[in-house]
Amino acid sequence: MFFLDMEIPNLTAALFGNSTSVQFGHDNILLGEEPPPSIDAEMSRIDPVHIKISERKVSVINMIDLHETELQLDSVDHLIAQPMQDNQICAFIFVVRVGQLTDADKMCLEWLQSVFGDGVLQFVMILFTYERKEESDTIIDDLKKNTVLEELLKKCRGRYHTCSKTMNNQSEMRELMKKIDDLFNENQNKYYTEEMYNTHICKKKGNETATNNPDQNQQVTIRKEKLEHLLQKLQLKDQNKLRVADVLQIAIHSLQSHEVCTEKELVKNYLQKLLMMNYRARYIKTKETNEHHHTQQTDKDSVNQKGSFFKAMSLSNKGVCKPDPVHPMDVQMAVFHCADSFLKQLMVTKLSQCQFALPLLVPHPVKQQIEFPLWTFRQINKSWKMRYTNNDIISKEEPVYKAETPMVSFFRFGSVSSSKSQLMNNLINEKHNTFFHRNCPGSSRTRLLMDGVVEITWFCPSGKDTDKFNNCVAFCNLHGDAGVNEKQLQILTEMSSVNVVLLKQLDENDNNIKKLEKLYSDSKPLICLFSDDESALIDINTGKYKIGLKDRNQSDVSEELRIAINDCLSSSSSASMFRLEDLSKHSDIRVDEEDDEDCRRGREAAQQMTSLLENKSLTEIKESFLPCQGKLWHQWCQKNKELHRPQGEDIEQEISRTRTEMKKIREEQHESLKSEFLKFFITQINSSDDNRKFFIKWLKIHLDEFTSADLSTLNHKYNKMWLKALKLKENNCKSENVKTEQAELERISEELQAASFGLEHIMREIGQIYESCSSVKKNKTDLQSNFSSLPSLAAEMMICGFPLELMDGDAAHVPLIWITAVLDELIQKLGDQRVFVLSVLGLQSSGKSTMLNAMFGLQFAVSVGRCTRGAFMQLIKVSEEMKKLMKFDYILVVDTEGLRALESDGKSTRHHDNELATFVVGLGNLTLINIFGENPAEMQDILQIVVQAFLRMKEVKLNPSCMFVHQNVSDVTAGDKTMEGRRRLLKTLDEMTKLAAKDEVCDAECFSDVINFDVQNDVKYFAQLWEGSPPMAPPNPNYCENIQELKKTIISQASKSDGMRLTHLRERINDLWEALLNEGFVFSFRNSLEISAYRRLETEYSKWTWTLRSAMLEIENKLHNQIENETIHEIEEIDLQRDLKEKSDEVKNLMSDFFKKDTDANILIQWKISFKIKIKDVQESIVRETKRKLNEILQQRDLKRKIDAQRTQHENTLLEKSKELALKLRDKANDEEIMKKAFDLFWEECLKKITTDTTPIKDINTLGDVRKILTDIYESVPVDQWKENRNILTTQNYSGYVYIKKSYSFVKKKYKQISGGSLSEKTERKIRALVNDITQQIDRMINSFNISKLGYNINCIQKLTDHIKTQITEYEEESEKYAFKKEFSVDLVFSIFNRAEKTFNDHHRMFREANDPVFYFEKKKGEYYSIFQKHCEGATSIVIFAKIICQKLKRAMEQSVYKQTARDLTEEIRSNCPSLNGNRSNLEKHFLKKLAEEEKFNKCMYYILFPKEQLKYFIRDEVHQYISDQFSISVQPKMNQNIEVLKRKILTAAHESTEYVQVKSGDVDLWLKFFTQKLSDVLIFSVKDFSGVKHDDVNDFKLLEDVIKTELPSIISVISKEFNTNTFDIKLDLNHRPDEILIDHFCRCCWVQCPFCAATCTNTIENHDGDHSVPFHRVIGVNGWFYRKTTNLSINICTSSVSSSQSFILKEKSIRWKNYRTAGGDYAKWSITPDLSELPYWKWFVCRFQKELANHYNKTFDYPYEWKQITRQEAIKSLDKYI
Repeated sequence: MFFLDMEIPNLTAALFGNSTSVQFGHDNILLGEEPPPSIDAEMSRIDPVHIKISERKVSVINMIDLHETELQLDSVDHLIAQPMQDNQICAFIFVVRVGQLTDADKMCLEWLQSVFGDGVLQFVMILFTYERKEESDTIIDDLKKNTVLEELLKKCRGRYHTCSKTMNNQSEMRELMKKIDDLFNENQNKYYTEEMYNTHICKKKGNETATNNPDQNQQVTIRKEKLEHLLQKLQLKDQNKLRVADVLQIAIHSLQSHEVCTEKELVKNYLQKLLMMNYRARYIKTKETNEHHHTQQTDKDSVNQKGSFFKAMSLSNKGVCKPDPVHPMDVQMAVFHCADSFLKQLMVTKLSQCQFALPLLVPHPVKQQIEFPLWTFRQINKSWKMRYTNNDIISKEEPVYKAETPMVSFFRFGSVSSSKSQLMNNLINEKHNTFFHRNCPGSSRTRLLMDGVVEITWFCPSGKDTDKFNNCVAFCNLHGDAGVNEKQLQILTEMSSVNVVLLKQLDENDNNIKKLEKLYSDSKPLICLFSDDESALIDINTGKYKIGLKDRNQSDVSEELRIAINDCLSSSSSASMFRLEDLSKHSDIRVDEEDDEDCRRGREAAQQMTSLLENKSLTEIKESFLPCQGKLWHQWCQKNKELHRPQGEDIEQEISRTRTEMKKIREEQHESLKSEFLKFFITQINSSDDNRKFFIKWLKIHLDEFTSADLSTLNHKYNKMWLKALKLKENNCKSENVKTEQAELERISEELQAASFGLEHIMREIGQIYESCSSVKKNKTDLQSNFSSLPSLAAEMMICGFPLELMDGDAAHVPLIWITAVLDELIQKLGDQRVFVLSVLGLQSSGKSTMLNAMFGLQFAVSVGRCTRGAFMQLIKVSEEMKKLMKFDYILVVDTEGLRALESDGKSTRHHDNELATFVVGLGNLTLINIFGENPAEMQDILQIVVQAFLRMKEVKLNPSCMFVHQNVSDVTAGDKTMEGRRRLLKTLDEMTKLAAKDEVCDAECFSDVINFDVQNDVKYFAQLWEGSPPMAPPNPNYCENIQELKKTIISQASKSDGMRLTHLRERINDLWEALLNEGFVFSFRNSLEISAYRRLETEYSKWTWTLRSAMLEIENKLHNQIENETIHEIEEIDLQRDLKEKSDEVKNLMSDFFKKDTDANILIQWKISFKIKIKDVQESIVRETKRKLNEILQQRDLKRKIDAQRTQHENTLLEKSKELALKLRDKANDEEIMKKAFDLFWEECLKKITTDTTPIKDINTLGDVRKILTDIYESVPVDQWKENRNILTTQNYSGYVYIKKSYSFVKKKYKQISGGSLSEKTERKIRALVNDITQQIDRMINSFNISKLGYNINCIQKLTDHIKTQITEYEEESEKYAFKKEFSVDLVFSIFNRAEKTFNDHHRMFREANDPVFYFEKKKGEYYSIFQKHCEGATSIVIFAKIICQKLKRAMEQSVYKQTARDLTEEIRSNCPSLNGNRSNLEKHFLKKLAEEEKFNKCMYYILFPKEQLKYFIRDEVHQYISDQFSISVQPKMNQNIEVLKRKILTAAHESTEYVQVKSGDVDLWLKFFTQKLSDVLIFSVKDFSGVKHDDVNDFKLLEDVIKTELPSIISVISKEFNTNTFDIKLDLNHRPDEILIDHFCRCCWVQCPFCAATCTNTIENHDGDHSVPFHRVIGVNGWFYRKTTNLSINICTSSVSSSQSFILKEKSIRWKNYRTAGGDYAKWSITPDLSELPYWKWFVCRFQKELANHYNKTFDYPYEWKQITRQEAIKSLDKYI
């Protein structure tokens, strides 16, 4: 902000004195090691050195020995000028050596005064330096002894400091900084400034002048003090220039409108009103302070005292005396002086719009140097109409700096009673104070900045008889006494056509008499107005007039003055014409454009650029210099529309052809030569910020100047022709005449379009260069930099406040590639800021742009012939204070071309208007609907368009808001009238809603059904814009107040909105335009933001469900162990919910955070409740499923209890018998051979006995059992002859398996031949789906039998075959047409069991290994022999028991380690495996890549037919590959880690069991029970495992614990040795394998396939709400669709098909693709959005497998040539790009 903010900036100090007082060196903190340059060295400048002292940034200006340098040079001013310009100095440090004051030192302070002035002494401090520390202690004595030194110190007000000569002591430097701060505070935070220095230099140079005029310096000082006082009162920073960006940003004060405010608020209020074109900006009153009020109160008390009337009145006069308020013109000029060039220009432009006089010659407030601010006039145009004697009226519009007009100058000599400015106002426009005068509100006696200022205004005639002057006339007003302001007087009298002098009667001795004599003797007309003369108009001499003012009516005086001026202007002698630019020729005034280097460079560059356009026809310039945006761009736009609306029968061929043509156009654009004009522009736009701004401004000025004349002529021709055509229509003339006139109108309209040439066209060309380069993917050869840098330039321009073309008004097209790139750059530069989008709609010339300009201080084009075309967007920054109240950083204003534009008349404008309205309404958070006047027909026109746009937004679930602005209402204060207006508007809106609802085919009865609309608050009535008749009328202040009120309402509404991020804006633009390119907006609209947000939500949902599933796996494992250990005997859901609660709460918190903190929280909120319900359902489902599994385990535990008990009995019997044998052989324990033979013999006998006592487990033959069962069912079918080549799972058609039902055969005889012919593709798909579904069901059933634990039984086969038969029967019952032959059932059963045979065998093998005595005990032989050896060696019972415990633990540990590793590995794979670390779409992407790499057609087709099955296989492959690759790196370490964890838990359990038994004085049974219970959560290990094992004599539990501790490592070593890739997969539990866990996670989603292309719905939720959808559809021929009456497979893609007008055939019925949902069934449940978002992958697939696909479907397959260009690598890359 530009208001004063008092804080100490970085400190700057200047050091001067003799170099003998300083020792330079690298450790010298202040001066460093560089000594000052030698005296005879050439010096051009002194640069400050920047250092840090105690985190304080300090700048040091080294002027050591500079006083001696001046002896060698004439002056050191040139050395000092630069640092003074760049710095404000806090302190001058005079360096003096302690005890060595030299003559040079004595002179040094005098030198400082002579160079910097006496005022510098208040900033001086002496720095005494010493070599030895003790020297500093003598400083006080030196001061007392040395009177010269004492005098020096006195001049410096006693300020001094001491430090080492080396200046390297940090403490001393910190203290010096503190003393400088004290000095700064003592000086009331003032610096020694450049202005002080310049004032002193001027004083030095002007000594001679000062001698002649001794009061001059005093006057400068007085002026300076007054200026500083004024700026302080106004809170203006006099050092930092005010900028446009500061003024235009949305701040709290910009929403408030005050007629009265404090002096501190004057500037803010003045600027706010001025930018809104409110001329009351000059009339803001200041509040009286409390002090003034108190003074008045005291005086009232005094009045109440008794006394005379005279005394009372005198006291009263004294009491009400108070300081004058700040003069309004001082506020204006103070802002003007403190503003930068761009704000000055904006101010003067707004002053002109307010019909105020403009500063023409401005003296510097202090130096009085005169400046001509020519730059500020560059944007101002004036228009007027002149009536000639033949009554012809000619319209003219010219920039004021270029216009040649007569000029009338007004001066005042001396002090007069009449107001010159008021007299001028009465002359020009008596209803408006063009010039501020003494009688205006707020005027005061203390005017400071206006004396010597010359203001100018122009009278512009309207072409009416009432015009005071027939031509445009400039009027200049010199404020103050002309006798004092001689330079201004001289300039004006030289350039004026007529001079008007206001004065009182002068005597011959008056100082001004010579000046008046000179004016009178000049040939130029002179009109003298005498304030103390009563005479009427007197013609004294030719061109010399006299008018008296005393006691005369002002109207009479004005009329006489007008007559005199008109006489003067009409006479031949006053032929001189005034041209504003000519003022710059005066050598002794400063011209702002010349003094500003950036401005001058910008002008020169713009002139150089526009010089390239000279001698070129305006209508041909764009074609020559901007070739990319003309014919080629328009052709591309047309092709793009055709691309989105394909009409041919072969849609993809047409799309391919269109794309090829579009590419050729882009290549032509790319090859077109870039002109020098554009090269120059790009070079300049790459320059520094200020230079760029000036260049762009200048370029606009020159281009407007270049085109204005021709455009004005063409507009005149167009309007004339349009009126003529209108009359012909009204008179019902012949249609041929009307057509001729219409054709001519069209031709002129095209010329107008071609002749329009501005900055927007240059930027449009740059956009097209970028788009063409992006399309052909290479840079233009004649482009200086890479094309990728072009969007950055446009983004910079937007940040600088320039609007960017969003929609090309000529082509009626949005250049999406360009706009997207610019917004991307904007995001890079600003961050992903939030914006509130405000758009505006209205008829042409209804005041949309004027309203926006007034509201936000913008400068959208508003003049006739330069109206907005298309749509432009401009950023307005929100201030930091406002950001606290609102949720966005910028307001993005979108200004649009007028609906029903005149130049578009006769064309098909309805569609374009609807497109534009839909686009900007969809884009805006709030849309202003601008209605001009009270014409019902015009209202109906725009309202129908607007209502339709809002209706479309409702249909696509966008919720913008709107506000109606009814402009040019005659009486906005009449309550009854506005209420009636609101009622009529609402009625019209309701009627339009019904009409629009019919067009859009939706239900809406009234406008409130479409949008939340409050007719009381959302309708604003505006007063008419002008207060009077243009061109001299100022804007109506009531209109400005209406604007202010509207702005407050907009910001109030905006504060409740979240706006949208720039990334969202980018997507919204893309979505809206893509939908508009297609014919049906509602049908075509894709809300990319919603889609993106929903996909993120799905990804998070996948994580949340995984968190719950993985947690439940842990719980399930723990409970499984407890069930097997028989520590629990029932499972309840409530227990599972309790165990899961911690993770459930964690997921709830994650969900809550996601919905709150996600960047798209406002979009996601719509799914919050439904996803909470889904998570709850998932959790309940997981709990139910876990309960089911655990209950099955409970049942299985009971079923296999007998098997387990028998096995345990055998184990323990073997142990006891081996013990008995060992006791017999104890004396032969050292003979290994004897012992081994004895044990082997014993083992063989025992196994024979066990085998005899138990039934052996035989091998199984599932296919044999299937044959047996099927033979019993289907006696007529040769079951034994089934072969694998009849595998129904891989067959390509099912026609041989089907016959027609008799009940249906009479309906359509052709179906009788079906067994010999072929089935329809739909029928084939249905049967294939049935086969796939049954296969999956059988897989699930096989797993549910748990054969690995319970064993195999032929009843399993029976149940499975019965289930298959039931499913087939149910399917047949539903089918009206056909049934299956018996061969179908047989082949299906065999095919399924052939596929499942390996699963059966694997499960059976596992059961056999665990339960067959031979298998089981053969594996255990080594363990038993080890115990046998221990017995033989005479080991104690405790050691043997410990050994047995460890042997029993081995199996349990191994099982636990594999389970835990499987779970850990699953988590790791989910994180690290690229294909498995996302959602289902990511999984599918990686699978498609693999298919492309392998190029196996059958596998591809199997995926298309059975995606779920194929992805299961893929998951298994990925997991297997990951385990193989990472086994030694990750898997084995995990297993080792897990077994170590188990080891610790076992040893801890053993130790705790020992302690427990000792406390309880228990026995070994208690120890064993406690020990197994402690491990029951982690191991399947219980007391029952020791039934039959004698351990009664175990009583030393500490020894038992120690032996376990000793034995356990060897057991672990044995287990660890078996960790390898070969055994890992085999030993994993089937239900706890990583691949099965991941399959369960990934496959619990939607698997419904698109009925056209078979793409799988990507929704990650089973049985989800809403439609099925997929981001990218496929070529439908892949799924067997073909063109009717041909053998050609279709190459159509669903998304492009639904955008066409074509049809498809279903059940012999033709259905339009657009209406595909009417086909019902699966078709109605899919959402297919019309767009061109196909995946190149499937085009490559069709080309690669063309022959295979043709053979598969027995059809042909032709495709566009363009498809063949897609390589496999590109196809794979496209997956990464689009998925």
